[in-house]
Amino acid sequence: MSRLVPLPSPDEWTAEEDRLGFFGPDSVTWRIHADPAYHVGGLRALMLQALHPVAMDGVARNSTGFRDEWWMRMSRTGQYMETLTFGTRTEARRMAARVRGLHRQLSGVEETTGRAYRVDDPDLLLWVHACAVDSLLTTARRAGVPLTDDDADRYVAEQVAAARLVGVPLPAVPRSVAELDAYLEDIRPSLAATPAAVHGVRDLFLPPMPGWVQVLTPARPAWGTLATLGFATLPAWARRMYSLPGMALTDAAATGALKAVRKALVALPERTRWSPIARAGWERVAALDSVA
Repeated sequence: MSRLVPLPSPDEWTAEEDRLGFFGPDSVTWRIHADPAYHVGGLRALMLQALHPVAMDGVARNSTGFRDEWWMRMSRTGQYMETLTFGTRTEARRMAARVRGLHRQLSGVEETTGRAYRVDDPDLLLWVHACAVDSLLTTARRAGVPLTDDDADRYVAEQVAAARLVGVPLPAVPRSVAELDAYLEDIRPSLAATPAAVHGVRDLFLPPMPGWVQVLTPARPAWGTLATLGFATLPAWARRMYSLPGMALTDAAATGALKAVRKALVALPERTRWSPIARAGWERVAALDSVA
């Protein structure tokens, strides 16, 4: 069924298609990315992505002063994902072109493998894409988002559009859950928890925060909860690679905690849960419906 999902053209569209974006409100992508579980899935994706030695080296090597700009970097990553999802097609393509331009300038040599690379090497882009899709889908399903097997396949197929925008060669991109699972299984022998990966994941648990934020707001415990759930929902093999103490939640306990957190967040008004980019997308579509 996933192979029947039409791939939107990255170059040509009508004015209405532009305003709907590359996915639109009827897509599984909007359903998953607008759900509170999305934030846990995003952190899980970063933790999984870090296990590729070369991809992680690209992050670490090109992140001088990263701790000083930690929130800005995280914010830009979030804006990129949300613009591709909820932005117009023009906005999404412009954002993806900006990211591709940045990637073309970055390169290095990873010490443990000796591999010389560019950050925009197709296999690295595919790895980042696959981790994001797997993490967001897996987290949503475990959190209790109502998704059938066909919905899951459709989500993977819809995300081909995102992969194409960032420059992943189309023949390599998984288009079903089975293809995604097979890709992740095939790449496992080349993964490792390098010192850079462990350091990066620890930063996700304890990001730099101003003292007044930690004391006067619930930001630190709230972030810690999301990061802990992101780690706890990683595949068992990935958790074993990190071997971080104090992270021994069972799969059942992690799923239960994730469902409880989602239930609490879903009770909040949608407008308070959505980012400005997501709200703009829903408002833009509502305007289209009112004209129709």
